[in-house]
Amino acid sequence: MSDDVLPDVLTTGLHIVFCGTQAGAASARRGAYYAGPGNKFWKTLFETGLIPQPLGPADFPDLPRYGIGFTDVAKRTSGPDTVLMRHHFDISGFQAKLLAHAPAIVAFNGKRAAQAALGEERGSKLAYGLQASSLVGSRVFILPSTSGAASGYWSIEPWRELAALVKETSSRR
Repeated sequence: MSDDVLPDVLTTGLHIVFCGTQAGAASARRGAYYAGPGNKFWKTLFETGLIPQPLGPADFPDLPRYGIGFTDVAKRTSGPDTVLMRHHFDISGFQAKLLAHAPAIVAFNGKRAAQAALGEERGSKLAYGLQASSLVGSRVFILPSTSGAASGYWSIEPWRELAALVKETSSRR
């Protein structure tokens, strides 16, 4: 049995895997990704055309049918990112999952997750959008966090760019 707060939703052939830092408190309580009341994730997926109909946190296990998967870089903790410590992150496990499932794109929902996965020295230079380098064969995209706690950094534009890239990538697969 896994000690993960939320189960990974991973399979081969995914267009995109969304990667967060860790499950938020509301998501951990509900057992569903992006379940906080102020989180814009599900609304944004629909508004950008990444999914064809409105869905919510309880629907997360069904997202592979749209080519979407989920994971976090800290699987065994939950709460605000401010309490995370370096030892909470399982970067080698995260990279092994990407290697095994080979999604076309790994999209980090927020810079903190990207900094952890890509390395702190590389992370300090990160900008939103498609990154120049890949991660174990997957293209890397960094998005403004959909968390209500990060609303001061919110912009839907990088999410629209991601949706266009996913559409372009999936038409070539």
